[in-house]
Amino acid sequence: MKELKVTELYKTFGDKTLFDRISFLIHEKDRIGLIGVNGTGKSSLLTILAGKDSGDGDVSAIEKASDYRIGYLAQEQNFSAETLVLDAVFQGNNPLMQTVRNYEKALLQLANENNEQTQRSFTLAEEAMNKQDAWTADSEAKAILNKLGITTLDKKISELSGGQIKRVALAQVLIDAPDLLLLDEPTNHLDYDAIQWLENYLKNYTGSLLMVTHDRYFLDRVTNRIFELSFGKLYEYQGNYEVYLVEKAERDRIAVEQEGKRKQLYKQELAWMRAGAKARTTKQQARINRFEDLKENLHQVKTDEQLEVNIATTRLGKKVLELKEASYTVAGKIILDHFDLLIQTKERLGITGKNGAGKSTLLNILAGRLPLDSGVIEVGETVRLAYYTQQNEALDPNKRMIAYLQEAAEEVKQRDGSQISVAEILERFLFPRFMHGTLIGKLSGGEKRRLYLLKLLIQQPNVLLLDEPTNDLDIATLTVLEDYLQEFSGAVITVSHDRYFLDKTAEKLLIFEGDGQIVSYFGSIIDYLEQQTPVKEEKIVKAKAQPKERKKKFSYKEQKEWETIEDDIALLESKIAELTEEMNHQGNDFTKLQDLQKEIDQAEQALEEKMLRWEYLSEIIEEN
Repeated sequence: MKELKVTELYKTFGDKTLFDRISFLIHEKDRIGLIGVNGTGKSSLLTILAGKDSGDGDVSAIEKASDYRIGYLAQEQNFSAETLVLDAVFQGNNPLMQTVRNYEKALLQLANENNEQTQRSFTLAEEAMNKQDAWTADSEAKAILNKLGITTLDKKISELSGGQIKRVALAQVLIDAPDLLLLDEPTNHLDYDAIQWLENYLKNYTGSLLMVTHDRYFLDRVTNRIFELSFGKLYEYQGNYEVYLVEKAERDRIAVEQEGKRKQLYKQELAWMRAGAKARTTKQQARINRFEDLKENLHQVKTDEQLEVNIATTRLGKKVLELKEASYTVAGKIILDHFDLLIQTKERLGITGKNGAGKSTLLNILAGRLPLDSGVIEVGETVRLAYYTQQNEALDPNKRMIAYLQEAAEEVKQRDGSQISVAEILERFLFPRFMHGTLIGKLSGGEKRRLYLLKLLIQQPNVLLLDEPTNDLDIATLTVLEDYLQEFSGAVITVSHDRYFLDKTAEKLLIFEGDGQIVSYFGSIIDYLEQQTPVKEEKIVKAKAQPKERKKKFSYKEQKEWETIEDDIALLESKIAELTEEMNHQGNDFTKLQDLQKEIDQAEQALEEKMLRWEYLSEIIEEN
């Protein structure tokens, strides 16, 4: 079994400690989701594991077998502009895939120029494919490319859009089939069909996976472990995102409870110190030392507390935005074709659909950045619009965070009419006070996006245009934003492929199908996608399935098993819960954590076997 072990990893960035001697183990077939607020070091951890960076001090913090292969999908790609797509997707270090690349390249050359040299190259490549039996690998690689919408291998990287380049990079790491996949926001720039395919692919991947993603449905359906980075520490949770939410809330409760006890003890010790000791005996000196320790460690419990952002909005009249007979074409492609759209007060509109179909173009038209070819756009007199684009405005790297926000407002008006300072609103948007003087140039990409969004909100708009807001924001920030939008008194129009975000923020959907075809849908994106899923094939399979041979009754042994099996299942579930709770209290005791993990794995395996037996036995009960 191939594993990767990290021990006492330490890393700082400026005056921030990213990893405070964290330790963990990645097992074979682990599906790990890595979460944390922007700036906590999620992408940095991936780059270290990928060998692109290292921790401070001892470089032997990472242990793995010499033949352990790691594939890394970064948020930003660095392909050479002149590289062909074919060379990019097959540039991994898997020897079998190098053979496939040589074959596909020879095939492409033969199609473009059929001569003696290209024929000979193709013959040699074909022989290598036969010798290594690489045809299955070739078919699997082509299936990956097809599912990710990569159909042309002879284009140069410079001819592709940013989203297409990201899909090429994703195809490259999947085709390489490494022992460990490190994926940083793999669902960015994917449409729904590709996201659903990727969910199933990763759930059945034979290697291990560690990924950063904002897509909570994706995270919930793929993962079986969660790593949370918080204030330099790494916390592990066994299960998917839903399990994490439950156990995270419990961990925070315990932490706050322990902090309360420490504060009470501190008060008692403070009273004793102020009363003064008559003599400094050894026992009393020990108590003085304990007081100093308590004083030093007080307020050390840190939790990612959910805070409310209740910025006021300006009044919005009944008339907001309206398109009448709107038409727009770009490079011969129809985006809008005599399209009508009425945006009203408190509108919650989600715009989604195929990539390249014109979703962002519609936002640019509504924002007045693009003129219509024909038709009319009407904007209400009271509209105060904020447009959160996919790219930030230019941020001065030498300007401090708080000064950047003070350009927009010194104070922020809340819904109840009270005023709060820019410093307070920064804290409510998950920027701790010690960061407020930080230079913008020292912020992570996600932190810059969060700061940019906050600047838009404190200007008190009453119409929000959001273009793919989930692409660069962490889950904690998205939760704050979602809660804010639920109370927002104006109109919200969002372009997104994030199913979870759309389900929480949109009441109506515009589905862009391409060529000017736009479908209106009232309801959730999950309901819409389920309606689009074909079920005919499944029905045919069921119709052709052979009837099961029915077993008439229990054997004596099965009868005894049935009488106790539900109690056995309950005991195993209780044991897993107790072991998981114990793990949450172990801190960084790596050895103990590893032992507990083995116990949990064994208990989960036993539980799975019991559940299968319960299903089998219950079927016999139903047949009698």
